[in-house]
Amino acid sequence: MLSEDYRYFEQLFQDEPPLTDDSLTEWISIISLRCFNAPFTHDAKVNKRLKTTGGRYHLTSHHIDINPLVYTKYGWEELVNVILHELCHYHLHLTGRGYQHRDKAFKLLLKAVGGSRYVKPLVEKETRYHYRCQKCQLDYYRQKKIDLNRYRCKCFGDLVMITLE
Repeated sequence: MLSEDYRYFEQLFQDEPPLTDDSLTEWISIISLRCFNAPFTHDAKVNKRLKTTGGRYHLTSHHIDINPLVYTKYGWEELVNVILHELCHYHLHLTGRGYQHRDKAFKLLLKAVGGSRYVKPLVEKETRYHYRCQKCQLDYYRQKKIDLNRYRCKCFGDLVMITLE
């Protein structure tokens, strides 16, 4: 994305109220016209149920869902990257070209408009169990409890549980 586009988007997102479906649809329409030279004629929705993804393009209804955590945690720049990513899916699908992540057309268009392939982490991984190797002192963090009689460190040392949170 060009620096004048970033300046334009910065002005667009200044002094905006919290994300609503109407404001999101308006922003996506503006970004679509500016970066793709094509209109966005469907709906955009704020979807609070999305947990690990920044957005989703629906193939049947052609609407776009955006996770509000992207804007809350990382601001308008990351939100624009997510919108560009979803608009790549949108425009490629509507024109009958490869719209999936693995398709060359998708990768080229995403690179051309300056969108990001991945969103920054929205949820932090929760680690409940902490184990340490008695031989090499390597720490292991796990979400699930492991059987210490069955598993060992890669150096073949015994593991011990440090904390249970």
